[in-house]
Amino acid sequence: MNDVILYDYWRSSAAYRVRIALNLKNISYQSTVIDIAAGDQKSTDYISKNPQGLVPMLSIDGHNLTQSMAIIEYLDRRDNVNAFYPTDPIQRAHSIAQAMIIACDIHPLNNLRILKYLRGELQQDDQGVKDWYHKWIVDGFQALEKTAPEDGFFGGVNPDIVDICLVPQMYNARRFDTPLGDFPKLVALDARCNGLDAFQKAIPENVKS
Repeated sequence: MNDVILYDYWRSSAAYRVRIALNLKNISYQSTVIDIAAGDQKSTDYISKNPQGLVPMLSIDGHNLTQSMAIIEYLDRRDNVNAFYPTDPIQRAHSIAQAMIIACDIHPLNNLRILKYLRGELQQDDQGVKDWYHKWIVDGFQALEKTAPEDGFFGGVNPDIVDICLVPQMYNARRFDTPLGDFPKLVALDARCNGLDAFQKAIPENVKS
C-alpha cells in the first residue's frame, strides 16, 4: 500500500475534519504541513498537485484527493467500518443536509480567506470581523441544536459525518468567543466526541508542529 499523506494545516477546520475521519477509520497517515498563514498553499509545488491551492489534500491509493467532504466520502466508501453515512437513502440525505449546514453555510463564510478580505479590502476592525463570524455560526447552530441528540451522537451509537463536521466548528466558535449558551445539546455532544481518542488526536493543538 502506498503511503497515506495528509497535506494539513493545524488550524484548518476542513483539515481537522479529515484528521478525525482518518482516525475513526484507523488509517495511519503522514502529515505534511502546508502553512496557509504563510502562503505555502500558493507554492508552485503545491499548486502542481492541487490547482485550487487549498488544504486539505490527501494522497492515498495513488491519487491526490481534495475538498474535505469529498475526501471523507471516499474514505467511507473505501472502508465501511465505522460508517460515516446511514445506508437508508432518506436518513443519508438528512445527515448530509445537517453536515452541509456547517460545510456549506457556516465554514465558507468564516474561513481565513474571507476574514483576511474583511480586514483588508473591506477595512473591518476586529469587532466587525468577530460580529461577522458570530452571525453565521449562530444561524447554523440554531438549526443544528433543534435536531441534536440528547445523548450519543448524530450518528447514534457512533459518530457520523455531522459529528465530524461539528467538532471543528465548535472549536472555531470558541476560538472567536462565540456565545454558546443557547446550544446546550451541541456543547454536550462536542464534549462526548472529544472524549474519544479519534477526536482527541485530531485537536489542532495536538497536531501543531
